[in-house]
Amino acid sequence: MTTIHTLVLVLHVLVGAMIVGLVLVQRGKGAEAGAAFGAGASATVFGAKGSANFLSRSTAVLATVFFATSLGLAYLGGQRPVVQSLIQQNETTPAVQPAPPTGAAPTPQESPAPAAEGGGAAPEPAPAGSK
Repeated sequence: MTTIHTLVLVLHVLVGAMIVGLVLVQRGKGAEAGAAFGAGASATVFGAKGSANFLSRSTAVLATVFFATSLGLAYLGGQRPVVQSLIQQNETTPAVQPAPPTGAAPTPQESPAPAAEGGGAAPEPAPAGSK
């Protein structure tokens, strides 16, 4: 998961929890009849009608953010690379030969260059195209 995917997922979970909290705080439709007869609704911070508007608008904004994060998570989830199976990965990966054990005799492919007569270095071949 990428960092942006993780951040959007965390935001999505937080917004979901806040929506649940706001819905539980709101009153149902049946509570309006009691408020009409002065059942203490005027003692709220936002007034008799102000809290309902604030809570419903907050829920609508959070629902919009929740919808947007849902779409973002769907888009980010579709961007993942396709993972090959282990069998397909082994078919495409070239085989690696193990290193020879320490102190083993060199194989014919790793034979040392023959030393030049007289103890000097072996003459190097001339570059191609030179006379």
